[in-house]
Amino acid sequence: MTINFEKECETVFEFSEQEIAQTVIQKALDYEKCPYEAEVNLLITDNDGIHEMNREYRGMDRPTDVLSFPALTYEKAGNFDFLEKEEEIYNFHPDTGELMLGDIVISRDKVIEQAESYGHSQKREYAFLIAHSMLHLMGYDHMTEEEAKVMERKQTEILEDLGISR
Repeated sequence: MTINFEKECETVFEFSEQEIAQTVIQKALDYEKCPYEAEVNLLITDNDGIHEMNREYRGMDRPTDVLSFPALTYEKAGNFDFLEKEEEIYNFHPDTGELMLGDIVISRDKVIEQAESYGHSQKREYAFLIAHSMLHLMGYDHMTEEEAKVMERKQTEILEDLGISR
């Protein structure tokens, strides 16, 4: 697994962002039984940076906690079978052979704000945002109540399996 990790701002977390990202991303891949080694891009920015991206890519003029940019279009969320088709070869990195899942952008400021607001640790909030975004990168969404319930259950199970709870 490759995580292309980048920070646009300084962070003062009491945990290693890279280690937690690696752990949560791997757990999400294992949880969804992804049959491939994968590549994920992860950017930590501040509220100004994510505000700009949210406006540019989603037309929403406000900061958000996390943005997910999936590289794949799934026929069914969490089902990787479509990648076995020969025309899907471009979804794999030509040098490493890893499945290119997409990009995650997290606001450092929102991690801090939401951890305080929800009464749990910054580590838990950061891990939650990564788990949430990984599910998006694997085709899940929360546009309907049923989809939201599925994502919430999966996020909770991933974090509980890691011993990261509220």
